[in-house]
Amino acid sequence: MQTITRKTLLYRGGFKSTDFCLNHVEGCSHGCKYPCYAFLIKQRHGAVKDYADWIKPKLVGNALDLLDSEMSRLGNRLGRVYMSFATDIFMYGSGEVRDLTLRIMAKLNSRGIPCTTLTKGIYPKEVAEKQGAGKENHYGITLVSLDEDFRRKYEPGAAPLADRLAALKYLHDKGCKTWVSLEPYPPEFMVKQDITKLLDAVSFVDEIAVGKLNYNNELYRHKGINEFYKHVYFSIWRYCDKNNISYAIPIVPEKKPAEEPVKKPAPLQLALNLPEPAGCGV
Repeated sequence: MQTITRKTLLYRGGFKSTDFCLNHVEGCSHGCKYPCYAFLIKQRHGAVKDYADWIKPKLVGNALDLLDSEMSRLGNRLGRVYMSFATDIFMYGSGEVRDLTLRIMAKLNSRGIPCTTLTKGIYPKEVAEKQGAGKENHYGITLVSLDEDFRRKYEPGAAPLADRLAALKYLHDKGCKTWVSLEPYPPEFMVKQDITKLLDAVSFVDEIAVGKLNYNNELYRHKGINEFYKHVYFSIWRYCDKNNISYAIPIVPEKKPAEEPVKKPAPLQLALNLPEPAGCGV
């Protein structure tokens, strides 16, 4: 795999002043076609030329050196690190990306810094054995459908859905904190599905996050799209309330669940929709 050199690695993001993010790969072989927001941003800023360039990822060759330097400089100002919002840290079929990711996580955890991760790949079983700060890592997958035909069309290079889900369930069963991103949740012109079946499949997680589809030219050619998403958000809210699952929803539904809501567990403080700052990854 080709490499690039950057001047910085960590950048601010998340809910707290001590939250940071990093992206140690340029591009992503998953080649998602929703379209992918990260690809659009990178293309706009000239980091990649086109889709063909995007799906040929490049490692940040000096990522570990940058991380050592920036951890020393930031000290206790560095709290939780989110990985990653402009690439995939466990890119399906890429041992080189996986190995660099594990080395970065090990460095962070050894300094008492927990990670929140998100992937459409497969989690290595070894992450379940993390000690110290690693016990506070939060492991997430993006899973917006259970339909493999949808996955092959819109997430062509990503891991099969059942394998992705099984790897997360393994971490849950080992006592790890897990979450699922249902973003971008696809409207019916992309795939017709029962959201309850999707929620049942991920009901073991600690938190469910959801967001709408964006940047798709077809989106507002279909009537009722806003009502569709209101229904989705309400369905997720009601399901999570009933099953004592924490949730992150862009807007609070106008209606209340019919049942008396149970006490919601403390959120994992997931960082959603975080754009990469213009100064990052140079």
